[in-house]
Amino acid sequence: MGRQEQIVGERLKKIEELRKQGINPYPYKFDKKDSSAELQEAHKDLKPEKKAKAKAQIAGRITIIRDIGKIIFAVLQDYSGKIQLVLQEPDTSDKKIEFFKKYIDSGDFVGVKGDIFRTKRGELSILVKDLELLSKSIQPLPEKWHGLQDKEERYRKRYLDLIMNPEVKNTFEKRTKILNAIREFLNSKGFMEVDTPILQPIYGGGAAKPFTSELNALKMKVYLSISKELYLKRLIAGGYEKIYELNRIFRNEGIDATHNPEFTMLETMWAYVDYESNMDLFEEMIEFIAKKVLGKTKITYQDQEIELKAPWKRMTMYESIKKYVKINVEKMSDSEIKDFIIEKRIKLKTEFRRGLAIEEIFSELVQPNLIQPTIIYDYPVDTSPLAKKKKDNPELAERFEPFIKGWEMGNNYTELNEPQELKKVFTEQAEFKERGDEEASPYDEDFVNALEVGMPPTSGVGLGVDRLIMLLTNSPSIRDVIFFPFMRPEVKEIKENNDPKPNGTSSNKNSKASELLHKSKSGIKIKREDAFKVLKSHVESESLINHCLAVEASMREYAKKYGEDEELWGVSGLLHDFDYEKFPQEHTIKGSEILIEKNYPKEIIHAILAHYSSFTGVERDTLLAKCLFAVDELSGLVTAMSKVRPTKFDDIDSESVEKALKKKEFAKNISREDIEIGIRELNVNRKEHFETIIYALKKLSKEKK
Repeated sequence: MGRQEQIVGERLKKIEELRKQGINPYPYKFDKKDSSAELQEAHKDLKPEKKAKAKAQIAGRITIIRDIGKIIFAVLQDYSGKIQLVLQEPDTSDKKIEFFKKYIDSGDFVGVKGDIFRTKRGELSILVKDLELLSKSIQPLPEKWHGLQDKEERYRKRYLDLIMNPEVKNTFEKRTKILNAIREFLNSKGFMEVDTPILQPIYGGGAAKPFTSELNALKMKVYLSISKELYLKRLIAGGYEKIYELNRIFRNEGIDATHNPEFTMLETMWAYVDYESNMDLFEEMIEFIAKKVLGKTKITYQDQEIELKAPWKRMTMYESIKKYVKINVEKMSDSEIKDFIIEKRIKLKTEFRRGLAIEEIFSELVQPNLIQPTIIYDYPVDTSPLAKKKKDNPELAERFEPFIKGWEMGNNYTELNEPQELKKVFTEQAEFKERGDEEASPYDEDFVNALEVGMPPTSGVGLGVDRLIMLLTNSPSIRDVIFFPFMRPEVKEIKENNDPKPNGTSSNKNSKASELLHKSKSGIKIKREDAFKVLKSHVESESLINHCLAVEASMREYAKKYGEDEELWGVSGLLHDFDYEKFPQEHTIKGSEILIEKNYPKEIIHAILAHYSSFTGVERDTLLAKCLFAVDELSGLVTAMSKVRPTKFDDIDSESVEKALKKKEFAKNISREDIEIGIRELNVNRKEHFETIIYALKKLSKEKK
C-alpha cells in the first residue's frame, strides 16, 4: 500500500469513529463572523504578547499543523488569506486539544472561536477556545514544501491549485475586475447588455469549425455558437442601436497558449457608425480597463514593456506587409503570390484564394512583429465575407484587427447590411464549404430575411477577453486565466514486463524509480548549456547526440504550442537518452541518479523515467511526459527519412511520414506502436503532430548549417 492510500484509509477510519461517537464530520452550517484579512487589518497595530479585547469567530481550511506537545500551532486559510491558530492549556480545554490531535488533519475545514493575540514573534493568532470540525477531508493536500507544481495537474485540479498556490486566486480576482470594467465602460457609453442563444440551429458570424450536437426533442442537428454576431445584428434590425454581449464561444479548433475550445468573447453592435468609430472605441476601452484594474497603461508582459495608452499605431494590411516583408502584394500577380508562399513554406488552410493567401503572409511574417498595440485595417475582401467593401476600393473590406504582443485581440468591421449582396456571399460560402472549407459559413435564410426587413448602417467590435486578461495578469497561457480549461482525459499507462529496448532485460525497476522520484524536487531552474555539457560528457555517438538534439527541438516546439516552459521541455528532450550509451542495462534509472545528484528538477526526472515506462513502471501522467514519449520515436523516423532523401527535410510532409510508417522494412528500429500510442496519449491531431515534428527538425537542420 502506498503512502497516499494509507493516509486515505486512516482518514476514513476517523470518519467512522466520529460517526460512532455521534459527531457529524459534515455538519450543516457555521456562523462565520470574521475573515482572516479583516482580522489582520483590524489588529495590525497590536503589539507582540498583547491580547485584543475583541473575540474571533472564523472558519476555513487547516493547511499546516505543528504539534509540539503542550502547544499546537495551525494555519487556517479562508478566501481572504491566512491566520494562525494556537491551542494550549489552560485556554483550550483538554478535550478540544485531544479532539484536534486525534481527528484534525491538514485539508480539514474547521470553525473556531477564540481570543485574538499577537505572539512573541509577532504573528497575529487566535487562541482557540472552541473548535468544530466542518468538513473532513479524505484526500491529503499536495506535499507541503513544494505545493502543486505540475501545470497540467494544476489546470485539471484547479481546486488544489487555488489551495496550494494562493497567487492564482489573484489572477482570477483580476479577471472579474476586467469583466466588470468592460461592462462599466460600455454602459457609460450608452450600450445595453443582451443575451443571445448559445445553442443554434445554424452557426455563423465567424470563420471557424463548430461543435455539433443533437436536440433530441426535435430530432435535429444543432451547433454551439462560434459567434453571436448574426443574432446581435437581428436585434439591430429590431430597433436596438447600441448593444453588447459578454459570451461563451465554442470553436472546434486547436489548443495552444492562446487558444481554448471554449473562451470568452465580447461582441458589440453600434448602429449608424462605421469601423473608424470602433477603432477609437476599442483603443479607449482597453486604456480604460488597464487604468481601472491596474491603475496604469504601461504594463510588462513576459519581460516586454507594452504601452496601452491611445492612440495606437495604425496601418493597412498592405502597408504592414510592405514594411515587414518588403514586398508589395497589391502589385503582385496570383502566380507571384503562390511562388512566394511556396518559397516561405506558408501553408494555406484552404484552396488558393488571393485574399486568404495575403492574410496568411501577414499572419506568418508580419503579426509576430506587432508587439506594441497596433490596428491593422483594410483586409482583402474575400477574408471578410460579412464586412462592407471599401468605398473607394471594392477589392478591400472595411475591417480592422487590433494586435498586441503579436496576438490578434479581436475582429471588427463595418457590417454588410445589403440583403442582395449578402445572398451572394452566403451562396459563395456554401460553395466553398462543399469544396472542403470547414470554416466557411452556411446559408442563413432567417438572417437574410432580417436584413430584408432592414438594418441600418452598423459596425461591430469583437474582443478576445481571455487574451486581454492574459496581458493584464502577465499570464503565459490562456489556461492560466480560465478556471477549468479543456484538458485531455487522463490516460493510465498499462504496465508490461516485456522490454522493448534492445538491452534484453525484462526487469521491473518500479521500486528504484519510485525512490528516485521521491528524492527529486520540483521547481528547480536549469540551463540548457549545462545540460548540453552533461550530454557531451556521457555520449560519444554522433547519431545519438543528433537524436537527442532532434527530440529537444521537437519538445521546444511543443512547449511553445502549449505555452509551457521551453527550457524545461527542451532539456527533457536533450537528456532523455543521455545514459543509454554507457548504461544500456540501467537506461533512465542511471541517468536519473546522475541528474538528481546534479539537482535537476523532478519534472525532468519524471518525464525521462516515464518515457521508458515499460521498464521503470512510472506512468506518463503529465503533459511533459506524454509529449516526450510522443515525439521520441517519431523524430527518429523523420530523421531517418531525411537521410535517404537528396533534399533532406525539404520535401517531407505528413503524407510522406504516413507512407514511411507503413513501410515496416524502413527504419526497423523505430517502434511504430510507440508512435501510435504517443498520438493517442497526447490526444493530438495526427497530421498536425507530424507537421509539428517536421517543422522543428527542418528548423534545427537550418540552424546547424
